[in-house]
Formats: sequence, structure tokens, C-alpha cells
Amino acid sequence: MTILFNRVTVIMAALLILAALASPSALAAPQSVQPEPRKAAAPDEAAETGLKPVQAFDVAQGKVVRSVPNDKSFQKMSKKWLKSVTGLAPQMTADNSCTFVYRIPLAKPAVVKADAISITTNDVFLFYCENNPPLLLVFDGERKPYLLLFKEDIKPFIRKVGIPALAD
Repeated sequence: MTILFNRVTVIMAALLILAALASPSALAAPQSVQPEPRKAAAPDEAAETGLKPVQAFDVAQGKVVRSVPNDKSFQKMSKKWLKSVTGLAPQMTADNSCTFVYRIPLAKPAVVKADAISITTNDVFLFYCENNPPLLLVFDGERKPYLLLFKEDIKPFIRKVGIPALAD
């Protein structure tokens, strides 16, 4: 039976997901899913960064389904997203078309400017939404969440992570 989530349920689930991803135990590779080998970077590049892995959380399954080594290209992509922020999202929640949430730990804190607000964050959370533009979620130093609109293309990121499969 397919369960339909309303907006409140989706945002509550997303915030619980994000809280779980922020905990140290959530950073381990998922036990039921083996990470696929990456082709874009040499293994030593990922090891050199010393960063926590990039994680893909499947909202429907309620768990991390992919964990891949964090590298310079993930860092570059996330910085481009943060620089392209156009403002705070008008909605208070992500909707039920957002099927994946990706966590990208940053090598060093980044400052995000949204409207008149300046936020320093250590992680970027990308909401992949099938029927709507993607959203970014960042937390300030006091763990206050900010949902952001941005204009950068996320297809290179999705292809590199490998899920969901994108049509060319």
C-alpha cells in the first residue's frame, strides 16, 4: 500500500532524517547497501580530503541508501550552489515530491547569504524534488534550519552520486 505524506509529515520526516544524518553513528556506510565504486576521482583523492562521506537518504525507504567518498568536486559543486542562492524558500517545508535528501559535509565552514541573512554552515543538505526545483537546507551555528532557493544545475551531482538515475 502506498502511503501518501502530507506536507507536515514530509518536513517532520526530513528534519528527523537530517538530525539522524548529523549524528556520528549515521556517518557509517549503510549496512544493507554497498557503496558503488566511483569513476570520477582516484581513490587517493577522496582519502586525502579526510571528509565525512556524501550520503543519499531515500525518503520513501527512510534510510541512507548510498554513501560515497567526499572529494574536491563535491566541494566545488556545493560551493557553487551556495553562491547561487537567490533567497529563502517561501514555503516552510519541502513537499512530497522531494524523494532524496543528500548530505554534503563541507571541508570548511561556508557563509551563505540569503536575503538580509548571513549563515555560516558546515553541511549542505540538498533536497531532490521530482516536480519542483531543488532546495538547499543549511543550519547555522545554533542548529536553526534555513530552507533556500538556488539556481545552479544539480544534474552533475546526481549523476556522480548515481541515484536516482537521470534520463539524458
